Amino acid sequence: MNFGLSEEQEMIVDTVRSFVENEIYPHEDEVERTGIVPEEIGIEIRDKCIDSGFFAANLPEEVGGGGLGHLDFTLLERELGRASMALGVYFGRPSGILLGCNDEQRERYLLPAVRGEKFDALAMTEPDAGSDVRGMKCTAKRSNGDWVVNGSKHFISHANIADFVIVFIATGEEETPRGTKKLITCFLVDRGTPGFEIAPGYDSVSHRGYQNCILNFDDCRLSDAQVLGEVHKGFDLANQWLYGARLTVAASCVGRARRVFDLAMPYAAERKQFGQQIGRFQGVSFKLADMITEIDAADWLTLSSAWRLDQELPANREIASAKLYASEMLAKVTDEALQIFGGMGLMSDLPIERFWRDARVERIWDGTSEIQRHIISRDLLRPLGC
Repeated sequence: MNFGLSEEQEMIVDTVRSFVENEIYPHEDEVERTGIVPEEIGIEIRDKCIDSGFFAANLPEEVGGGGLGHLDFTLLERELGRASMALGVYFGRPSGILLGCNDEQRERYLLPAVRGEKFDALAMTEPDAGSDVRGMKCTAKRSNGDWVVNGSKHFISHANIADFVIVFIATGEEETPRGTKKLITCFLVDRGTPGFEIAPGYDSVSHRGYQNCILNFDDCRLSDAQVLGEVHKGFDLANQWLYGARLTVAASCVGRARRVFDLAMPYAAERKQFGQQIGRFQGVSFKLADMITEIDAADWLTLSSAWRLDQELPANREIASAKLYASEMLAKVTDEALQIFGGMGLMSDLPIERFWRDARVERIWDGTSEIQRHIISRDLLRPLGC
């Protein structure tokens, strides 16, 4: 791995950071206060992203995307991590799962998503099926040539702005050495489909304005044309998505941690107590030393995982390690930054308390820290027959 960035990669970092600072930062306070992204602001961010040439940068050039490799796209996600997620979602990155679309689906879903004409959302989690994906109870059963779907999904990120949802649904069962498991199929479901409702979700302390939604299916009829990939093979597609999602979380955590650090450093150098800057006290200076060390470590762990994917090397354990370490690093860094700011760190006048709250969800979604430790430990012990 080359630890230096190429000229093109430096351009990606500089361009996206400039976009974030100029187009997203100015709207963050309003979104934090209201918990809503005004539609006109979201559309403006989308249009400016398209004009910049970075919309759908994660998808191949042959479908109209930017064609960035895993490492380049991780650098992009790292810079977007500095910004409000509620606003950053309009910096379009359609799901890579859409590359599994057939010819008809490409015209209906993939290409409009690449052009920014449609937004997608991914739906897997249910009240009783979070980490246990195969425990889902939302089912699709055959009836008169269609699939009839009943059940619900929750915690579905930004479904409120989605034109269609990529939904994973149980379509059968199979016997395994560990008992009966659900067979999963992936469906493409349009907003407004009869029997399909996108309802408001729960109020979250993390990422205000980044809405989570509840999807309700009540005898919703879907045709075979809406099956993405193969019937009963949705679990394979889901694993591909989780791969990229974990890496995105890690990169975002690094970007957000660097923004927090960039606020804590000058404060420690300027704030005075007992006649001198608080950065002169070992209790504060050592915090800064630990913070930057952990940020750098998470950064290189994340970038090296992306590099392995570009080299077509196994990276499942490495990505799990990056997601685990970066999300837990962010929790420590935001907490220490708040401690450096003292009482003011908890006040809404400063963004520190927001970053502190936002950090908490990163250890839960896209695979909890416990799940990441399971992935890592199984990768280590399985070759030894354990």
